[in-house]
Amino acid sequence: MTETVQAAPAEITYREAVREAIRDALHRDARVFLVGEDVGRYGGCYAVTKGLQAEFGPERIRDAPLSESGFTGAGIGAAMAGMRPIVELMTVNFSLLALDQILNTAATVRHMSGNQFGVPLVIRMATGAGRQLAAQHSHSLEGWYAHIPGIKVLAPATLEDARGMLWTALQDPDPVLIFENVMLYNMTGRLASDAGPVDIGKAAIRRAGTDISLITYGGSLWKTLDAAAELAKENIDAEVIDLRTLRPLDDATIMASVKKTRRAVIVDEGWRSGSLSAEICMRIVEQSFWDLDGPVGRVCSEEVPIPYPRHLENAAIPQMPKIVAAAKSALGRA
Repeated sequence: MTETVQAAPAEITYREAVREAIRDALHRDARVFLVGEDVGRYGGCYAVTKGLQAEFGPERIRDAPLSESGFTGAGIGAAMAGMRPIVELMTVNFSLLALDQILNTAATVRHMSGNQFGVPLVIRMATGAGRQLAAQHSHSLEGWYAHIPGIKVLAPATLEDARGMLWTALQDPDPVLIFENVMLYNMTGRLASDAGPVDIGKAAIRRAGTDISLITYGGSLWKTLDAAAELAKENIDAEVIDLRTLRPLDDATIMASVKKTRRAVIVDEGWRSGSLSAEICMRIVEQSFWDLDGPVGRVCSEEVPIPYPRHLENAAIPQMPKIVAAAKSALGRA
């Protein structure tokens, strides 16, 4: 008898994983369409939607004019009327032009209508620095959106999450924002052939450890894992938590880790003042203060607009050596 050998899954990039997620959604549900700037003939600013308009046509892959407020509002209206739109905003910085639509309409309609209407809308956008796109294209503002009730905020850092979060998000009856870090689009790996929807409400322990909890998300996950590997050379066993969902936060996973390790450092590409890291620090203090053996640390971006020169850009955002230093400081080994 000849044994059947199953071929190993091929290498795939993060951008291709997102593209496959969009393609899958378009095949699954005739109500799904995507709208944004340059998403059609051009194939997207980051080449995520390349080829999709040729495959699905301009009605379902819609090029929009340069009006984030306008096409986000159109997506909200379509969602309220029964469609399942995916709105692509080119960068998180440009999303501020649609903030009125997101905050004052999408996030509030269910509340203000007495639960008569919802907005089942998904908004995707690129976030983060590292590609020399300067101050108007490089900030990490997902923590701002995590402040808003009425929406969910996702930050997929792995190929599985990039592929699987979108379909789960499209099933949600309320708005879901997905932040894709620009430094991840070229990341490659192998994705299981049966990869499917993922739970968007749970954090993931990407590396188990006993000495300190390193809590992060998105593009900073891989730097944090590198930092954990570096710490291991000095017999420091770091646990790495990938938040995955920034609103609502998975407090249970965070607190269980802190209870085990008794020390924590948060790595957040946002600015320190008023940041998501500050919120997580406070939750740890509120819920797990007596489990701590030392102050909670954090590594954030410098409080400056993201610079253009590469050496200054690198200096402005969290890097592996800063994470290692923060972990050692929290352990009293600085």
